Amino acid sequence: MVKNIKIIASVLATVLLLSACGGEKKQQASSVVSFKTTKVKKQDLTLNSKFSATIRGRQDIEVYPQVGGTLQRLCVTEGQNVKKGQTLFIIDQVPYQTALNTAEAALKAAQAQEATAKLTYDSRKELFDQQIVSEYDLQTAYNALLTAKASVAQAQAQVVNARNSLSYTVVKSPANGVVGTLPFRQGALVGPSMPMALTTVSDNNQMYVYFSLPESQFLEMTRESGSTEKAIAEMPSVQLQLVDGSIYEATGVVETASGVVDRATGSVQLRAVFNNPSHVLHSGSTGNVVIPVEYKDVLVVPAAATVQTQDKFKVFVVEKDGTANSKIVSILPQNNGKEFIVTEGLEEGMEIVAEGASMVKEGQKVKE
Repeated sequence: MVKNIKIIASVLATVLLLSACGGEKKQQASSVVSFKTTKVKKQDLTLNSKFSATIRGRQDIEVYPQVGGTLQRLCVTEGQNVKKGQTLFIIDQVPYQTALNTAEAALKAAQAQEATAKLTYDSRKELFDQQIVSEYDLQTAYNALLTAKASVAQAQAQVVNARNSLSYTVVKSPANGVVGTLPFRQGALVGPSMPMALTTVSDNNQMYVYFSLPESQFLEMTRESGSTEKAIAEMPSVQLQLVDGSIYEATGVVETASGVVDRATGSVQLRAVFNNPSHVLHSGSTGNVVIPVEYKDVLVVPAAATVQTQDKFKVFVVEKDGTANSKIVSILPQNNGKEFIVTEGLEEGMEIVAEGASMVKEGQKVKE
């Protein structure tokens, strides 16, 4: 009986030992998790950088009246296409027509006085030749003629001034373009010293798009190209992202860069030109300039392979024994949302976890 009990105890101990070993093996096997991995390699990558932009017409001309008076008529509507010289507004012409009539009458009077003075001088000259009057009388008549001529010239200038003032009552478009807002209505009192323009005429066949680059980035471009002019000439065609997120149909060309760095922002303003044949772009709008930047022979990793903690990024490197260890890396701020360019922390050929990096634990064994 005692012998049977010993045999049963020995069998139970063996079974328990085998169960424990099997459980340990099962637990070890379950700690190895499958993750997609990839080897880091160098490649060429083009990334788009976005910069806030403001859109202006090639010409945004504010129209102010050159004379004051009551606004008699508005000859255009907001958003209307106009040609250079087309009438936009008419200011009350009555006082200016009256001033012109007065100036013309004064001119006729001055011309009559000049004619009388000329007759007087001619008469005195004949008498002087006959030695009937003195040289003093002749010189006096001549001086009176000169005074009459000066009065005529002055009256003529007043007529020209009055005629110009009358013409200024018809406010015309200074250029081809589109009429902006019309803040003043018929009957409003307007004048050249008013703080607000009658309207703005924008030439929107071509649009200027202004954006800013950080001074450091622009300086790097200039050094690589050798001069600011070459840096601008070598810039690629740019795209324009509109406020609704869509990309404008035509690409633009960067033409100029300001020669002054904005002290407040530490940036340099650039200007790109976009054709606007369908008049989709409007002066005063905003958007983003999208500039493609080509990076050659750089280390590229999937965005899903990175884990961000505050301002740091890390990836999990798979060692030879299959364990995954985290490594802090430096990446460029520019990315396409799917891939990152690594500047420090990785070497070509390293194997990393390519997807689900946020689920990996430090030192965990992984397999493909």
